[in-house]
Amino acid sequence: MLRSTSLLTFLVASLSGCGTDGGDATPAQACEQAVPEATRVCTTEVSTAIRSCYTETNAPCAADDAATASALSALEQTVQASCTDEDTGALTVNALLGRLQTSCKSESVSLASRTFGGPQGAVWAGSPSGRSCLEQAHTRATALVDASLLGRRECLAAETCNAVALADEEEAMTTAAVADVEGACPGLSDLIALDPSKYVAHAVHQIDCITATTYADTAPLDVSCGPTNADPNLPRGEYAQVILDEETYGTRCGDGSPFAFQIRLAPEGEPLDRILIAMEGGGVCVFENDCANRPADLFEALSDGAPESGIMSNDPAVSPFANWTKVFLPYCNQDVFIGGGATSEFDSITVHRFGAINVRAAVRYTRDVLWALLDEEGGDGYRPDQIVAMFGGFSAGAFGTIYNYHWMIDDLQWPRTTGFPDAGLALDSGGPVSVRTLGNLLIAGGPPLGWASLEYLPPYCFAGDCAVGPELLEATAPRLKAVPEQQLLILSNQNDSTQVGTTFFESTPAWINAMRQSYCDTRDLSGVNYYLTTVSESVHVISPNPALYSGSVAGTVMSDWLAAAISDPDEVQSKVEEGSLVADIEGVEAFPCEL
Repeated sequence: MLRSTSLLTFLVASLSGCGTDGGDATPAQACEQAVPEATRVCTTEVSTAIRSCYTETNAPCAADDAATASALSALEQTVQASCTDEDTGALTVNALLGRLQTSCKSESVSLASRTFGGPQGAVWAGSPSGRSCLEQAHTRATALVDASLLGRRECLAAETCNAVALADEEEAMTTAAVADVEGACPGLSDLIALDPSKYVAHAVHQIDCITATTYADTAPLDVSCGPTNADPNLPRGEYAQVILDEETYGTRCGDGSPFAFQIRLAPEGEPLDRILIAMEGGGVCVFENDCANRPADLFEALSDGAPESGIMSNDPAVSPFANWTKVFLPYCNQDVFIGGGATSEFDSITVHRFGAINVRAAVRYTRDVLWALLDEEGGDGYRPDQIVAMFGGFSAGAFGTIYNYHWMIDDLQWPRTTGFPDAGLALDSGGPVSVRTLGNLLIAGGPPLGWASLEYLPPYCFAGDCAVGPELLEATAPRLKAVPEQQLLILSNQNDSTQVGTTFFESTPAWINAMRQSYCDTRDLSGVNYYLTTVSESVHVISPNPALYSGSVAGTVMSDWLAAAISDPDEVQSKVEEGSLVADIEGVEAFPCEL
């Protein structure tokens, strides 16, 4: 039953053509046998179709791509012919079909987005000389996914599945895939910020997610995705702390202690799949003196509780998100949630930069909890395309929002996610020390100052310049609004001395004028809208502020504006006023565009 890595070579050759032939499923096939095979074939054929669109048209596939539609239709025919409601546990056949079709398409799109530069194909379009490299990398990753799913199907269909032997075989195939990608595409990291081993590792996690989607019971396999990876026995309607094991999740706080976060499942009777995720603020330290002088509690998460005011209120009379599932992510690495596992070893202090790893591990854990609970409820079960999420943060957490948002929609595959960065515009001062210059140092630099962040930024915008908020918005906007909720809602007060200091502006008027120019430059981007309050005194972070959350700009209350952005996202418009800042603060200029 177990095959050698030569199967991978065979599959690469076959996938370079028009795709695999899954054959015709017959009604006699048991549902549990037909579903994994049909899903494997669908995933391979859709991935091949997407790649063909790039190689044949130099553009992503159209929404009505015939090859993709054919693969999804074949999957539907197999499931409908092979399964009955009695075969599918708490799900109906139609619910199972919806889940499988979503997995087939979204996993294929995710792999392609990582390879070609987002669903918009920005890297493919901008790097003609690298197209052969990208094509070969995608071909080999697709082959690995196909071969692994085939091996798992055969193992789980056997009377006894030797999970250890299968794991050894998969490790050998993964090693071969990395070598193949290295040989075919040695410059991959220059194109998409992922070296071949990291690129293939992403595909391996996708294999686990497809497996968890396809099988009601994945035992004896050890998969890193799905309901077996989290404890669903959490209370409803109250916060519970989850402490993540570093050995399992790779997480760590700045002082070396475990990363922990807070999760509050929606109260009984409320939908679980409406989720508010908020990242804590707390400044940033880059250099030794700055880090050494920070309070110790900024480098640990075990003592952090969730705020409960403004947007985070649990009172429905205060916030329209009161009864949503809530996840609060403490800030303990002083790296604006983009640290990729580096360690800043100074003489007087050591700071571990694991912010991006912590965020993504916590959200994956939350996904797996919801997966288990939603499947228990029946209905459609866990469907990533039906999750509605608000993903944001305050101050440093706002920076983390814009730097991690692409992962939520492209890798986690929650397309209906709205980002709300609050008080983290990441403006560039243009000086010798600025967001741009530090971005170039921290994202790609070596120790002790580099944060190993490169691979955690979008594959279409990972240079140091992409640390600058407006430039990242420009790069991200072309892939927004694939669904209505896919948007960024930029929140800030127009006078914020904290942002002035943390982004190295010489004065408050200089920052305000830059903020106003940035608004005018980016306000027409697809999926980008602003809510800017006009308090003359400095205010840092506005959505948890009770007075501002219930206050208004341009006649619209903030809480109402945020709620409408979710309920009617295609109609949301920026809310910005001049206020009295020109009169109140010398040197402030009027907006350079009409409001």
